[in-house]
Amino acid sequence: MKVKQFLVLAIALVCMLVVSVRAQESQPQEPPPMPSESPGLDVQGIKRYLLGPGDVLDIRVFGQPDLSSSAQVDGDGNLSSLPFLEKPITAKCRTDKEIQKDIATAYAKFVNNPQVSVRISERNSRAPATVFGAVRQPTRVEMKRKVRLNELMAVSGGFTERASGTIQILHTEPLMCPEPGEEAEAVPIDGTKIPLQIVKIQDLRMGKAGANPVIRPGDYVLVTEAEPVYITGAVLAPGGIYLRDQLMLSRALAMVGGPRKEAKLSDVKIYRQIPNTANQEVIHVDVAAIRKNQQPDFLLQAYDVVEVSEAGMFSSSRIGATLLGAVTGAATGAISSTGTYLPSRVIY
Repeated sequence: MKVKQFLVLAIALVCMLVVSVRAQESQPQEPPPMPSESPGLDVQGIKRYLLGPGDVLDIRVFGQPDLSSSAQVDGDGNLSSLPFLEKPITAKCRTDKEIQKDIATAYAKFVNNPQVSVRISERNSRAPATVFGAVRQPTRVEMKRKVRLNELMAVSGGFTERASGTIQILHTEPLMCPEPGEEAEAVPIDGTKIPLQIVKIQDLRMGKAGANPVIRPGDYVLVTEAEPVYITGAVLAPGGIYLRDQLMLSRALAMVGGPRKEAKLSDVKIYRQIPNTANQEVIHVDVAAIRKNQQPDFLLQAYDVVEVSEAGMFSSSRIGATLLGAVTGAATGAISSTGTYLPSRVIY
């Protein structure tokens, strides 16, 4: 009897569990949270996107499937493949809303009060701009709107320590849709000239006028890399440094920690390669006179080797240390000879 009661109880529990599971399955499940997406540079500010060759439009005429189509702006900037329209519709440098009105007007000859919808399905008319050189993340940026130089630098992660101080902007295509005052930028590029613009990084950081230009589609933006200068001899941290814009000798010495006490500043040697030869010239610079404003600072060039030699034992800059060392050494020797004090030697 007890066994029968146990079986009945177990069956009842199983039935209740099945009913509960089915009830839970019948309830609407909340969708999993979608990953948050922050709008990037490529999708901001394109509400007034101006069409160009290669862009594709999705055109729908409500209630008229024969008139609906997908059309691409041709090389002349026109929509020339719309059904039943012999005259092309100008699309270059116009918005999709402006095109929508023209298409509705054209189809009004065949349909009473046509309802037309135009959507840009592909934006292909603007080549990406390329950023490379002394940046942390070389990249290609889609130019769907007006983009300035500082935005491209932010997208590429900023400058590296190798940046020399200048940015070269090479234009490969004329401006497609110039605004008033930009007509000169829409002129076809002369193949015999290099359309190069140079911007100083310092001017860009300071917000100077003209230092933050608009980057065109297809532009190549090169952050030039610095070339090295080598500093050896009696300095605190000998080694190579990068040649920034207008790097002077006194500043270069400061970048390696400065000269040591025994440095001979009156005759610092600079070894410079003679162009188109395997020979070097030696330039003697009096850094001590530069410090006293008795002569101008010296401008370094790429691959210069700066040698700071040590002054002689009895030179004016070292005579004190030499005499002090001699006196200290004599006193130590005298004490040791009397046996009063003799430092022990520890061998590890």
